[in-house]
Amino acid sequence: MDHIQVAIDGPSGAGKSTVSKAIAKALGIIYVDTGALYRTVGYYAREQGIAVDNAADVVPYLPEISIEVRYENGVQCVYLNGENLGDRIRQNEISMYASAVSAVPEVRAFLLDTQKKIAAENSVIMDGRDIGTVILPDAHVKVFLTASNEARARRRYKELMEKGMPASYEEILSDMNRRDEADRTRAVAPAVPAADAVIFDNSDLDFDASVAELLCLIQKIATEKGIALS
Repeated sequence: MDHIQVAIDGPSGAGKSTVSKAIAKALGIIYVDTGALYRTVGYYAREQGIAVDNAADVVPYLPEISIEVRYENGVQCVYLNGENLGDRIRQNEISMYASAVSAVPEVRAFLLDTQKKIAAENSVIMDGRDIGTVILPDAHVKVFLTASNEARARRRYKELMEKGMPASYEEILSDMNRRDEADRTRAVAPAVPAADAVIFDNSDLDFDASVAELLCLIQKIATEKGIALS
């Protein structure tokens, strides 16, 4: 089978990562969490004492950053200078850093080759905010996964609470609104649907329903294009 590329874009909290992981498992292909790469750079920026409003200050540090993606038991693990950061990059504060550094052209260029290399060597489902527009513009299947701001904030709050990471729903919603605006309006690779992407709103769907319906949608698109996903 030739390498297959499925691009899943959308805002934070729409369920891209969890849904994409499940679909990748169902299809027997690799899941690539590109957001984790930006979170890793954002994490490093914070560790260097860089303020989120001065994200471009991380540029001189890029030569010091080594990011390696490994797949351990089918799970993507991101290593920063040889260390697996685990859930440390999932902190709510790091979400804002990820958005900030992703607007820096040098950071995007720094991570571009890593993402393209993975997709060139494997059949993948890759999620992020500009996968179908910039990273994999020729992806076989493109979906823009979205949900209402309130639904996304509730999901994020539940996720953090389940991980034992105290959070405020109001703060999450406020941060999410700010991040959405920053992502949509950034000059470099704004987070908007690709012209040929299918919009999928899962505001009223639970996880299982989201996976089932999106999997059917992806398979339908692939079939219409004569593509064998498995």
